[in-house]
Amino acid sequence: MMQSKHNWKTWVGAALGLLLAADIGLGIFLWQSAKEDPASLRADRDHLATQVKLLKADVTRGDKIRASLPQVGKDCDAFYKTSFLDPITGYSDIETDLDDIAAKAKVKTSGFSFRQKEVKDRGVTEIAIGTNVDADYPAIIDFIDGLEHSKYFYLLDSLQLSSASTGLIRLQIGLHTYFRT
Repeated sequence: MMQSKHNWKTWVGAALGLLLAADIGLGIFLWQSAKEDPASLRADRDHLATQVKLLKADVTRGDKIRASLPQVGKDCDAFYKTSFLDPITGYSDIETDLDDIAAKAKVKTSGFSFRQKEVKDRGVTEIAIGTNVDADYPAIIDFIDGLEHSKYFYLLDSLQLSSASTGLIRLQIGLHTYFRT
């Protein structure tokens, strides 16, 4: 019986020792926390609040993007169908469009050369277009502006400038467009 009282006292002493150690640890933690400047804590809180606002704004922006994806897909399909020509009529449509742009800009072209290149796994065929344009500077600017505002999609790839024999500017133009496949 003496031994069980002794074991019980040992367990109670160990538990009180652990409780005392935990109390000392908590006291040290609170003392360290109290040493921080209240202004520093407020600055940390404000910084965290700003981060929360930025993250919420990112989530809101992401939700708007997710909501607009179906419309973006429709817009891309519409662009593909209206700006990229059908290969059956594409060459004549391009030549007619470029002749109209040249006539409106009052430039003289040397005709158009076409070179076709397949683009793998993209659903399009790349068409390289070359021509020489003779005109004065404002007319050339009007021609380039006409290319930019055309209903068809043209990428201006290269411009090479030289003077023509008539005193006008001769510009060698390289364009790209695409046909649907």
